Amino acid sequence: MTTTIPKKVALVLASTRAVRAGPDVVDWVKKTLLASPASPKPEISIVDVKTFNLPVFNESIMPAMVPAYGQFEHAEIKAWSAAIEAFDAYIWVSPEYNFGVPGAVKNAIDSLYNEWIGKPVLVVTYGIFGGASASESLQKTLNGMKLRVAETRPKLEFSGWPDKSEMMSAAGGKIGPKTLEHWEAESKETLLKGFGELIELLETPASAEKTA
Repeated sequence: MTTTIPKKVALVLASTRAVRAGPDVVDWVKKTLLASPASPKPEISIVDVKTFNLPVFNESIMPAMVPAYGQFEHAEIKAWSAAIEAFDAYIWVSPEYNFGVPGAVKNAIDSLYNEWIGKPVLVVTYGIFGGASASESLQKTLNGMKLRVAETRPKLEFSGWPDKSEMMSAAGGKIGPKTLEHWEAESKETLLKGFGELIELLETPASAEKTA
């Protein structure tokens, strides 16, 4: 009897703020995906960018040159590289700052290359307007880096704008009940659609080849 090993997906918690709503967002995303009827369902593990304490990229070698022409020097980048390399696909969950992708998120992406080239990725963003600008930026960057980006990119909006109560809750590191209700009603279906596309990409051989 042949046992099929499930594919491994990293659910990337991209926010690195000291006080952040990212953990609540990722918890809701994971709970929603685990309840999905999609099959074959991959194994989902949370990877928190903040725990790697990544410096602004300061390696002497370009990421695309690793490992063919050398290795990373710094322990933080080595740990980040090993963590990302272990997965078959990714779900990036990113906030939006000032109509763009946060610097720490871009830095984490720019720090690697061959570890995830050709692999599928689902982009999920959140913010006042769902992080639409950050979503566009991430789609362009990840496509350019030869990841296979799922067509559907869920954008999770904070509920009640311009009512500031939900925004103040998020600023304090918690997603408010109105926002969670809004996501269940308005965003859950889109998230599940994007997840289904990610699974399809996982089951489809990558067209991109690793190049240094």
